[in-house]
Amino acid sequence: MRQEGSFLVIIDTELCKGCGLCVEACPRKILALSKEFNKAGHHPAVLLEPDKCIYCLACARLCPDLAITITKEAETV
Repeated sequence: MRQEGSFLVIIDTELCKGCGLCVEACPRKILALSKEFNKAGHHPAVLLEPDKCIYCLACARLCPDLAITITKEAETV
């Protein structure tokens, strides 16, 4: 079971080649390809609704360019 706000999805838009595998893999359908171009001329993936992410890791596992990482957020004391 996921804990709210304990993870962070990071998409490196410069590494992303816009293949769309992550978009298709997302069970919540909250990823899309940007209308903007990155420096390489690709439309990178963007996370549309981070609060709806269930952190299943499907996007990160399928990304052939390793452009998506999911990490634990640092806890503030």
